[in-house]
Amino acid sequence: MLNKIDFYYFSPTGGTRKAGEFLAEGISENVNPVNLGKEKGFSQADGEMAVVAAPVFGGRIPAFVAEKLKKVDGGGKRAVTLAVYGVRAYEDALVELNDAVSACGFQVIASAALVAQHSIVPAVGEGRPDEQDAAEIRGFAQKVLEKLETDPDGVFQVPGNRPYKQWGGMPAAPVSLPTCKQCKKCVEICPTEAISVKEDAVETDAEKCMLCMACTAICSERARILPSPLQEKLEQKLGPLKDVRRANEFYL
Repeated sequence: MLNKIDFYYFSPTGGTRKAGEFLAEGISENVNPVNLGKEKGFSQADGEMAVVAAPVFGGRIPAFVAEKLKKVDGGGKRAVTLAVYGVRAYEDALVELNDAVSACGFQVIASAALVAQHSIVPAVGEGRPDEQDAAEIRGFAQKVLEKLETDPDGVFQVPGNRPYKQWGGMPAAPVSLPTCKQCKKCVEICPTEAISVKEDAVETDAEKCMLCMACTAICSERARILPSPLQEKLEQKLGPLKDVRRANEFYL
């Protein structure tokens, strides 16, 4: 076990952080968590190495994450990257994440594509990462530690293409129902500052919103939802995946 590592993550609905914690805690006794969705700036990483975890949106990592990582100085330290996706596919996300992490000065020595509950259609991948996933990820952590001792500079490859697939997001944003109590938790958690309360009404700037679903996850009143037509369309599209248990993929 290492003494201390840094754990950089963006996890709007919790799945990415949970998966990353299984790995980070399997590698090091002490984990320094850095929430890319909240932190305003970053200094030199002070852990022995880093774990960097990002969710997958449409086969890519969010542009928001790539921009945040530009503020991180890896200082030549080693890193493990995790692309966490909701069963469908991760496509170019892992190779894109590796490029972004390498560009800020880390040496990526291992990667994984991990499955978590889908943020928009929760019946897809429901409950994941679960105990089976946790055991697999902890086993991967041991292999990472072994690689650090025996072949830390060993070359490996991950699936993905350059240039990355085109993904412009979806032209929609969550809305607030009349039951909204205007507690402003959604305003506080929104990583792109897309939500505001004006004249007793909650407004969302669809141009800023990246559909990360953080606002819906934090709403205890369940008063933040996607517009019904979009929700129904996605449930119909992803419905066939409800009974699919996609395997985690590990790369050393």
